[in-house]
Amino acid sequence: FSLLLLNLEEYYFEQHTANHIINKGCRDERKFRGSLKICSKSIIFEPDDNIQPIIKIPLRDCVSIKAPEDNETNNPFTRDTSGGISVVCNQGFLIKERNIIAPYKTVRGRTEHLFQLDVPGKLGDVVQTLHQLYRASCLDKMGDQAAMITAILQSRLARTSFDKNRFQSISETLHMECKAEMVTPLVTNPGHVCVTDANLYFQPLNGYPKPVVQITLQNVRRIYKRRHGLMPLGLEVFCTENDLCSDIYLKFYNYQDRDELYFLIATYIENHITEHTAESYMLQWQRGHISNYQYLLHLNNLADRSCNDLSQYPVFPWIIADYSSSVLDLTKPETFRDLSKPIGALNKERLDRLLTRYQEMPEPKFMYGSHYSSPGYVLFYLVRVAPEYMLCLQNGKFDHADRMFNSLAETWKNCLDGATDFKELIPEFYENDSSFLVNSLKLDLGKRQGGKMVEDVELPPWASGPDDFLQKSQEALESQYVSEHLHEWIDIIFGYKQKGREAVTAHNVFHPLTYEGGVDLNSIMDPNEKVALLTQILEFGQTPKQLFTIPHPRRIIPKLKSLSRTSSHSVSITESPVSPNEESFEDLTEESITLAWNNIAKLKLDERYKIHKEAITGIAVTCNGSSVFTTSHDSTLKMFSKESKTIQRSVSFSNMALSSCLILPGDNTVISSSWDNHIYFYSIAFGRQQDILMGHDDAVSKICWRDGRLYSASWDSTVKVWHCAPGETLSNKKHHFELLAELEHDVSVNTIDLNAANTVLASGTKEGTISVWDVTTATVTECLNMLFCCFFVCFFSFFTDSRHLLSAGEDCCFKVIDVQTGMLISSVMADEPQRCFKWDGNTILSGGQSGELLIWDLLGGKVIERIKGHTGAVMSMWMSEQCNSVITGGEDKQIMFWKLQY
Repeated sequence: FSLLLLNLEEYYFEQHTANHIINKGCRDERKFRGSLKICSKSIIFEPDDNIQPIIKIPLRDCVSIKAPEDNETNNPFTRDTSGGISVVCNQGFLIKERNIIAPYKTVRGRTEHLFQLDVPGKLGDVVQTLHQLYRASCLDKMGDQAAMITAILQSRLARTSFDKNRFQSISETLHMECKAEMVTPLVTNPGHVCVTDANLYFQPLNGYPKPVVQITLQNVRRIYKRRHGLMPLGLEVFCTENDLCSDIYLKFYNYQDRDELYFLIATYIENHITEHTAESYMLQWQRGHISNYQYLLHLNNLADRSCNDLSQYPVFPWIIADYSSSVLDLTKPETFRDLSKPIGALNKERLDRLLTRYQEMPEPKFMYGSHYSSPGYVLFYLVRVAPEYMLCLQNGKFDHADRMFNSLAETWKNCLDGATDFKELIPEFYENDSSFLVNSLKLDLGKRQGGKMVEDVELPPWASGPDDFLQKSQEALESQYVSEHLHEWIDIIFGYKQKGREAVTAHNVFHPLTYEGGVDLNSIMDPNEKVALLTQILEFGQTPKQLFTIPHPRRIIPKLKSLSRTSSHSVSITESPVSPNEESFEDLTEESITLAWNNIAKLKLDERYKIHKEAITGIAVTCNGSSVFTTSHDSTLKMFSKESKTIQRSVSFSNMALSSCLILPGDNTVISSSWDNHIYFYSIAFGRQQDILMGHDDAVSKICWRDGRLYSASWDSTVKVWHCAPGETLSNKKHHFELLAELEHDVSVNTIDLNAANTVLASGTKEGTISVWDVTTATVTECLNMLFCCFFVCFFSFFTDSRHLLSAGEDCCFKVIDVQTGMLISSVMADEPQRCFKWDGNTILSGGQSGELLIWDLLGGKVIERIKGHTGAVMSMWMSEQCNSVITGGEDKQIMFWKLQY
């Protein structure tokens, strides 16, 4: 017996040990011992001897139900003197005879079954229950049937409660108890949910498959709210990080119970587990920290897809388009399916026919009459390992042999050419268990035209066997081509092309009822219409929840590694060839940087010096590391010697504060920006001021230098781009600066940064707006994006991929932004504003308002180390190219030297 023997939307209420008596009183009377199971739409008898078939009697096909104590004579449901329950029916089913999974055998004609209970005292209650359920099954309308059965179920649940003797410990404290149903594919099992301070329990009303399901809260790793039956009533709990299947899926009778239970569990685990968003997984995927397979799995989870709900089963793409070659060549683009189009749009001729019909169709219009994921499609692929599910879905029958999953090539061809076949794949095609491709259960799945029996799935010539097929499918999914194009498929299934005008343009429009919010069941008052609509939608399939509303960024596929990860000395990624010596040097550099960031928590204070009279605002270091230049609110530029540990130069350009400094290539000139609206050039070799650039109408807040260009940000609401002719910085001429561009803002600009490729400049204002500018030409400058990040942007820095920007502001929040799409990828809250930082894409080293250095796990969203430092805010930070030494400047007027101690 299993719950799959029940009809869809049917409940299993109770069981009684009994004998099934055949031919009572005759010479060939036979008696079979077993279990009589009372279900909401049927009576099922499971014999102890598994050679004998399970008997299923639909209540709607019953003619009479009798028991011995009743004296009524005219009622067809009166009880006789047989000593048991007599059930007379016009139709029944024999299932799993000799314990073989096969289509149900239908027994038609008037048949009497006699069941003798071991406990005669229960006869009255059992017969009364059967009479109630029979009356429900005889109602004409499905909605009325469902309402009466629901009332019976709720009455039973109300008369029972969770058995507290099932607690693992007598010291457990009860937090919540409510009614719910445990969801497994195609069936739900009602019972009681209980949450304590240590465990989550579910006790089935019928005690099946075991008296209680228990999950230790300490083991919970993920928890998701689910949409079940189009209603926000589901909750799924995982005790693993990456598994496809959950540990329990619960459906509640009201969303308040669901939300309360979610809150209790989430509160318990919030100190241990970080709740990941689609954007945080996207960041991990973009940077190669999770595979294409893992990313798709996480997106499915976040989009309400679950292995326990076949109408919302995880959906994966067809990847391979070649099922005829003897060798699978993953270097050829033609080997792959076009991931920018839905299945229905891959064949232009078929699409043209569908579009013609779409244009002629009245509202609501849709292009495809079937979905890409539905219970039928899932079981089409899994019938060889889940035959009972197929029999449950199709009323005890397998599909016609020629419509079975017989061949990969045939199935792919039908998805390209079939008038109504637009199905995608399921995760099993990219996992390690190939059993779904093999008829290892020796099922009789029928005979095809031509006389061939349905056996194992026919594989393409390039696969030597089922395991090899899965291995090559995994390689294809993780291939460079797919990594470069997977974001296009995500746009269609989970993203901005899923709905609206973009969906029409992408030829990606399905029936309105398949979309989240396509129908409000609560607004439908007629129960019969509601049941019919729900059945139609669940069988047709559902579109995933939309996760992204703007274009999904593509994955970062580095051709070569970058020499440096620091924003001040980063080298753009190029495709130019390098010599073996250069490549090995690059690998060593990359290895040392990775090693440094992996050990950044071992940063130790080496030396500290108080060298200014006010807060330190900028730090620059010569290439050989011998001299450190600092600027301060005290208006001075100082040169500190690391060797002699003394101040060797102290220069004051005006009586106004200096805001930042940098050293030009060659270590001959230091540039400082000032609150007096000027930028000062200081010659290290000659020890004097070289030049003044009077370029702004208010304080200059930040300067950057790249490839002969100076970028200056100011409180006058502009960022200006200047060209400086090579070699002229040593002359006494005052006119060698050419203004190339002026980037207008609405308010004061606090900070700027350029990406490693020197193509994009980001500017942050006091109102929290981040503007992203294209600076690839000297004259044409375009504002690509305007992002409201936080109140008052303090600091930000590009990652070496030239695409991701990390910002920090007065709102105490780190934000990672994709500058190409404007999408907020992830955010992390701090306890206080962070004034400066360095990052490697995964880890942040930041200086806080209180003077601490904090080390953050960006993906995990938490602080992993706090290091005591300054007595006031950390105002500026410098990091060496190898990332193994750091200098910080503080509000306490000190500079601190930090070293990694492995």
